[in-house]
Amino acid sequence: MKLVERFGLAALHRLDPERAHDLSIRALSAGLVPLPGQPVTSERLRTRLAGLELANPIGLAAGYDKNGKAVAPLMRAGFGFIELGAATPRPQPGNPRPRLFRLTPDGAIINRFGFNNDGAQAVAARLAGRPRGIPVGLNIGANKDSADRAADFAAVVDVAGASADFLTVNVSSPNTERLRDLQGADALTALLRGVVEARDRLPSHRPVFLKIAPDLSDAEIGDIAKVASDCRVDGIIATNTTLSREGLAGPHAGQAGGLSGRPLFERSTIVLAKLYRATDATVPIIGVGGVSSVDDAWEKIRAGASAVQIYSALIYQGFSLVGRIARGLDERLRETGTTLDGLRGTGAADWAQR
Repeated sequence: MKLVERFGLAALHRLDPERAHDLSIRALSAGLVPLPGQPVTSERLRTRLAGLELANPIGLAAGYDKNGKAVAPLMRAGFGFIELGAATPRPQPGNPRPRLFRLTPDGAIINRFGFNNDGAQAVAARLAGRPRGIPVGLNIGANKDSADRAADFAAVVDVAGASADFLTVNVSSPNTERLRDLQGADALTALLRGVVEARDRLPSHRPVFLKIAPDLSDAEIGDIAKVASDCRVDGIIATNTTLSREGLAGPHAGQAGGLSGRPLFERSTIVLAKLYRATDATVPIIGVGGVSSVDDAWEKIRAGASAVQIYSALIYQGFSLVGRIARGLDERLRETGTTLDGLRGTGAADWAQR
């Protein structure tokens, strides 16, 4: 980490977390954050994910740039792909502040934003105006006061689907009341069929991913695997934030909302591995949850991930982390004489039994 990045992070951490978050988006948009410009890549790192060509398998998780205000600079931050949002059909303010909390001793954050965003139309316009480059996806959600939340997901696809390179169905955020109820087999099947039908009306194909929660039983994981296959989902993102507070030391541990960061790593990786086995490795999985090092990315891939995403670790380590993980992964693949395809799933049985 360079001195300027270390200084910038220290300054941001003296501010309220949400204000710091907003300032970081503004700094990126103004060109004040040093960025590499191009992703770290090599023959070992290049991969294909549900038809998307990635320079490396390190992506940005949804939630950082909800409204696509910094999409162009984020495309130059070294990621192989990025995901924006979540976007809902209509703009909404989200939950009352404060709604973002740092748990610095735990390397974690808790948020209860509640899908605050400018609405699908505004986000779509920003996505449509982005430069050419890495794949950019959009996380889609439902308005809090919607009478038909399942229909909201298809509505966002109709408005913004053509502007994104992939679409992620987010039924796993814990911050919109009863949203996770849509992960049940019957409700999820109906929702996904509506989204896929809307996707199929777009001028060209867009992969549809499903983002799931870590707080699932083995039976629920099995149900989701079957539904994803039956509904022709192109991939699964495992996982979103957790409601668990086990083992936390930070003073904000009791705050309501979704926990992300280092404490989520083990549980999210176990769910990933179980999902990989439940789908017989036939559905690409993006591993997210607690990735903050090369070792973490390596283990996600061993558990069955085709690619990984990061977010919370950036709050503590900055954007230089992206390049460090990509270079470290490339070096380890070279040293072991393996490939991403060869590594994927080699530790799934071990992780699934933990």
